[in-house]
Amino acid sequence: MAGTSITKIAKPNSRQREILEVVLKHGWDYMRLLLSSNEAEEPELPPPTVLQRIFVDLGPVYVKLGQLLSTRPELLPPEYIEALSSLQADVPPVPWNEIEAQLNGELKQPLNTIFQDINHTPVAAGSLAQTHKAVLLNGREVALKIQRPGIDKTVERDIELLTNIAELVSGTDFGKYYDATSLAEEFSNALRDELDFTQEAHYTERLRRCLSKSSWFDVNQITVPEIIWDYTSQKLLTMEWLDGVPLLSAELTGEGHNGDVQAERNAITTLLFRSFLQQLFVEGFFHADPHPGNIFYLRDGRVAFLDVGMTGTLDPRTQGLLVETILAMISLDAQRCAQLSLQLAHPVRPVDFIQLENDYDRLLRRYYNLSVAQVNFSEAFFQLLQAARRNHLRWPSNMGLYAKALANLEGVARTFNPTVNLLDEIQPLTTDLMRRQLIGDNPLQQLLGATLEFKNLSLKSPRQVDFLLERVATETLKWNLQVSELTDLRQSLDESANRLSSSIVVGALILAGALVVSRDQTHRIPWLGNVLFWTACLLGLWLVFSIWRSGSKK
Repeated sequence: MAGTSITKIAKPNSRQREILEVVLKHGWDYMRLLLSSNEAEEPELPPPTVLQRIFVDLGPVYVKLGQLLSTRPELLPPEYIEALSSLQADVPPVPWNEIEAQLNGELKQPLNTIFQDINHTPVAAGSLAQTHKAVLLNGREVALKIQRPGIDKTVERDIELLTNIAELVSGTDFGKYYDATSLAEEFSNALRDELDFTQEAHYTERLRRCLSKSSWFDVNQITVPEIIWDYTSQKLLTMEWLDGVPLLSAELTGEGHNGDVQAERNAITTLLFRSFLQQLFVEGFFHADPHPGNIFYLRDGRVAFLDVGMTGTLDPRTQGLLVETILAMISLDAQRCAQLSLQLAHPVRPVDFIQLENDYDRLLRRYYNLSVAQVNFSEAFFQLLQAARRNHLRWPSNMGLYAKALANLEGVARTFNPTVNLLDEIQPLTTDLMRRQLIGDNPLQQLLGATLEFKNLSLKSPRQVDFLLERVATETLKWNLQVSELTDLRQSLDESANRLSSSIVVGALILAGALVVSRDQTHRIPWLGNVLFWTACLLGLWLVFSIWRSGSKK
């Protein structure tokens, strides 16, 4: 497999040569050390700033890959996550004539039959697409997110190379420990999903539905753009135009709060946290990239979530465990945090629970003398993931998205409102969260389900117990027990028994030789005693040598 991957990488290809030049420019030694490293836990990687420059120089696809990597704090140390989180592609906008051709290809009809006007200057240009403002014939303002022409071919070419490199690295300890081929497949699928704008449209609509009803906040104060499905395709996303500015750039007036700007700031902060906590712990579907550019303050006073291309999901079990983890962190309970980590993650090697608990205790001890307002909970959870990674626990990918989203949201909230206290935002919802975990939104349905499960258990148990007793009575039940330590113990006992037997045989030969010599008065067989004596001596020497050799090997 590795030979095939090397052959594929070595094929003449301008893109591969370009990538090779970038890697050589920033130091081939890093890749050589990665391929030859025998320390899976601490692979040799370029410094964070060097890795960041490599991704930027490799172009838009690798910038997007770096951004995806920044959502995996369970894989990379904090300094790498921080460096990759700030990645932004320095991509010039595509000329309007190329964008117009792309639009005509997707809409299948002349643009003047759909739009009154299209602004030829993009309002935003990213690594995979750029956005233009337009006005439909009915006067409605919309945003057109148009895929960069030819980017799909570049992505597929880079994905193929990424897969080949992953197959090559998979033979190393690093590749086996991190399951490089599975990671490459995961990132490849994520990149392909970002190229399918219909997928993003469905995510946007789902988030819009999730935030359309709540008992925790005023649903009229938060919004997500409506998708215009008639003009949406795989390479074109048409959605409602929301007039506003990034939240951190907003100039608040205190309107609706008696002119009190701080009161308005507090209300917006609470709205953000509660809407996000609902996504996480009620809906189980959340916006995974709430960075400052994706949270807008609209001119009518509402808050909007934009760019729903990256999302995460949490099943009910994980939601419950995460709520418990937050409570355990607040109470600085390292043992409970360790127990919950073992339920959320899976080990790639044997895990020392005491060591894991001690690492968590050292981590949480930093917050013993801090007030709750001083504690950065997203940072603490981030460090929890890192400590678990060092103890050979591998987190599912949705945990990385959860941690990254929480960190982004808390970062925006603390910048927007430095007086924010995350615990104060969570505490009023704690009772409702625990109630939901215990009985759900539909208590009758939960009760009926539990009753049905108890009925099935009560019907099956007597039959299974009767079957077990019958097999025991008829001696047809066989137990297959394997205890790893018994194998070594059995070998040790066998060796001891063999040595004891050999010692008895040697002693018997010596006694036999002595008896033969003492009783052989007629000298009929004078050589027999000598044979027995020297045989015993040789066997004794061999026994002493074997005992010494086995002892020296331990």
